[in-house]
Amino acid sequence: MTGEHSISLLCEVLGVARSGYYRWSAAAATDRQRDDSALAAQIAVSHRQSRGNYGAPRIVADLREAGVRTSRRRCARLMGDLGLRGRKKHRRKPRTTDSRHDQPVAPNLLALLEKPQAPDQVWLTDITYLDTGEGWLYLAVILDAWSRRVVGWACAATLVATLVIAALQDAIKRRGPQPGLLHHSDRGSQYVDADLVAALNAAGVARSMSRAGNCYDNATMESFWSSLKTETAMDLQPAATRLAAKLAVFDYIETFYNPARRHSALGYLSPVVFETKNSKQHSKAA
Repeated sequence: MTGEHSISLLCEVLGVARSGYYRWSAAAATDRQRDDSALAAQIAVSHRQSRGNYGAPRIVADLREAGVRTSRRRCARLMGDLGLRGRKKHRRKPRTTDSRHDQPVAPNLLALLEKPQAPDQVWLTDITYLDTGEGWLYLAVILDAWSRRVVGWACAATLVATLVIAALQDAIKRRGPQPGLLHHSDRGSQYVDADLVAALNAAGVARSMSRAGNCYDNATMESFWSSLKTETAMDLQPAATRLAAKLAVFDYIETFYNPARRHSALGYLSPVVFETKNSKQHSKAA
């Protein structure tokens, strides 16, 4: 391959530091060095396919799925040699939504339930904001608590109840849940809106809400927001327009997060793969 393309180009394509490559080629290669060199190339490919997000644990999961056995320690060492690293999440201050309203709130039913064992038993939802050159873009997302899959989402330029209703409608259209599903949110005014409550009731979905001012009751959503903003780099470099931000969200959720991003909580499987694998197991058991 190096005969067909320049070293500089290959390093740039794979996201590898040139100094790291030359360290490999400078000395006479032992068997161990040759093995390390081949493994380093696979690590670089995995890191690039993860959009530069994966650290050693998820890259090791990638390699093992491909039949390559290695340790996290060796992977981390080779990544260091190549100048590669995973993106680190920035500490995010908890955001409190406006719960100063006189509408009735739902009890925290989520705290009373066992951990979900199948899809569409518990949906978690929340709203965040993305900075753009045109002002804020508000994003509502619904996650399946069992698989961490984004089952519905919507964006809007204003923070209104129609935003969360659009996300709910998206989720219902995609999943077609059976009655009995639990919809868990914070106590924000959007989640006590009469139109949202009517939509949930019509679909046979039960309501659950976190304790007042306690974002940690919905910690899975907080983790998702952190991943989205860090792994799209929108926390450091805001999109120029609201449309650009919405397209970045679509790309992240639909082409990376749901089908490909590995979760430690799912045994380093992506949400789609986790659902597919476990659905097959449920079918066999039945």
